[in-house]
Amino acid sequence: MSPKAVLTAMAAASAMLFLGANAEAAVSVLGGGMAHDCSLAARDGRSDKSAVALCTQALDTEALSARERAGTYINRGVMKLRMHAFESARQDFDLAIRADDQLGEAYVNRGAALIALKRYDEAMADLDRGIALGSEEPEKAWYNRGLAHEKMDDMKAAYFDYRKAQDLKPGWDMPEKELRRFTISNVGG
Repeated sequence: MSPKAVLTAMAAASAMLFLGANAEAAVSVLGGGMAHDCSLAARDGRSDKSAVALCTQALDTEALSARERAGTYINRGVMKLRMHAFESARQDFDLAIRADDQLGEAYVNRGAALIALKRYDEAMADLDRGIALGSEEPEKAWYNRGLAHEKMDDMKAAYFDYRKAQDLKPGWDMPEKELRRFTISNVGG
């Protein structure tokens, strides 16, 4: 099999969590084959059983580099997040990290799954790791941090995380929607 180039990219998709939609990261796998088709399906927002099966078949039958394997696990996990199969998605992100622990998208997505599983402290650690690794669209990690902080009743931190997401991607409606719920008041003298 010829070598394939792997580029990382983020795809926003909506999977309703407790406060609203989270931001998910897909990984582009360039070249031919099912892993590439899985990548396209994830980036196109698919979350049907046939798309998940395509990713599984790629993982089971194609000779993939560690990075391609990690990307394919991430893409399958993103689809599972959209299907609200949060524990199964988390397991895919674990497998992605075992295959290549330098893809920020694996941590950002595992953080989203952990938020859905109400494991907020673990989610924060993963989101921070995804940011530190240089995720392609860090605004999505910051947005998810806002969700986690809000669930941990740290409204000030949530506000600043949503602001950071908005600053990183002006015009993105998800953090703007969350920020509209906040009121800033000056207390004290």
